[in-house]
Amino acid sequence: MNPEQREAIYETAQYLRQVRPIDPEEIDAYVPGRPHPAAVREALRELAPDLALLEREDGTFVPVAEGSLDLSSSGPDAGSVEAFPEAHSRRLEDRLVAHYGPGWPEGESGDRLRERIRELKTAYFAGESVAYDPETVLAYAIYHLPDYYAAATYLLADLAVEGLLPTHLRVLDVGAGVGGPALALFDFLPDDALCEYHAIEPSPAADLLEYLLADSGRNEYSKVHRERAEAFDPTSGRTGTDASTEANDGAYDLLVFANVLSELDDPVEVVERYLEFLAPDGTVLLLAPADRETAIGLREVERALASGGDGTTDAMIYAPTIELWPGDSPEDRCWSFDVKPDLAVPGFQRRLDSAAAGPEHTPREFLNVDVQYAYSILRTDDRRKIDFSPDERRVAKLADSGGHVSERIDAAAIKLSHSLSEAGEGSEETDGANPLFLIGDGSQDVDHYAVLTRETTLNRDLRDAEYGSLLAFENVLVLWNDDEEAYNLVVDDETVIDQLSR
Repeated sequence: MNPEQREAIYETAQYLRQVRPIDPEEIDAYVPGRPHPAAVREALRELAPDLALLEREDGTFVPVAEGSLDLSSSGPDAGSVEAFPEAHSRRLEDRLVAHYGPGWPEGESGDRLRERIRELKTAYFAGESVAYDPETVLAYAIYHLPDYYAAATYLLADLAVEGLLPTHLRVLDVGAGVGGPALALFDFLPDDALCEYHAIEPSPAADLLEYLLADSGRNEYSKVHRERAEAFDPTSGRTGTDASTEANDGAYDLLVFANVLSELDDPVEVVERYLEFLAPDGTVLLLAPADRETAIGLREVERALASGGDGTTDAMIYAPTIELWPGDSPEDRCWSFDVKPDLAVPGFQRRLDSAAAGPEHTPREFLNVDVQYAYSILRTDDRRKIDFSPDERRVAKLADSGGHVSERIDAAAIKLSHSLSEAGEGSEETDGANPLFLIGDGSQDVDHYAVLTRETTLNRDLRDAEYGSLLAFENVLVLWNDDEEAYNLVVDDETVIDQLSR
């Protein structure tokens, strides 16, 4: 179809979109040369993002509704993940079969995949970079695609519940990898949403990403850009004709940096660069694994951005580590991460693990169903998930804990962990029977833990509150922990704790 015909289709659809559903079989009469309706339909699909049009099941096109995603029809379990979807599992296995044959978990191919996974894990915990060839990409997908999919789904649900995802959603996924966040996004979107998804992925993972996204829905438009994040031009995500609508202004509603910050030479500089292309009411999502180095590294990036970076951006932490005290910023380690229920074991992981043999193999070595992740949500419109300002006349700053040792105080802080003594992660505390929770108010210069030594109905909110909730502490005892080089806020039967927000 030539440019003149495309322009005619665009102008006709622009007029009719406010009048009635656009039927490709009706508007071909307005197009020079009278192209076949199928060609008109294909052109409308390509122009739909610019025109903010949804394609309906009957083949007609209508304007996408304004506003944010509505999850009311998705049911109470929207955003929860029990298992990696079977459809995605089949497509990944189809790729494995195409590469190795139907016996891919067995013999030499299975041995090579298992060895690659071991190498990935070793390099990861050593902080070393990994060169991604096609085989390494497949091994990475086997081990990580399910848990990355789950983490992204939970976070997208949180954003949607707060009304932060518009019905016409433009997404830029920087370092998209094998597609965990992308698959989660497309599965999560309701039928009345229009999504323009752009992925930046220079490695061979882009091949698998494109393959997994090939069956996207009618109103899900994806493009993979095989460039480095430092070199990509964000304005190249523009689509359509020269007669672009206001919806196509080059701004993105959601910027995603998932499991990529630790691989960038200067992650703060890269994120700052992309913040310039964030819509005024857009959101930045930083996501990292829960292990100590990458989770703490994410907080370092978050804090550098929130403190102004090089002065070109004005980002604010929306969640979870909200800085409650204006003018204060934290300097603690903040090894903070969320934990969700384990996934069911994907069939491809079970088959690879079951076929393993030899003394070096540990049972379940190739099963990865834990869903634990560190994240940060940033915005540039001063909006925070919890709008709360402490009154210094009534509560103490955690920055001043050193002056309150052996005293009881009132405080307000965010719950930044699940029970660390039970999980055995996030703190060197592994043997204590008392539930232990990382907390912060955004002013602390060292780590603070709330230790539940005696649970009562009046302090049970400490245990029951969700990750990221705001808690009010009344009459809590402050102690210094030499072993941890941290403060413990001891919660006993004299302490009252109220959950002030989700």
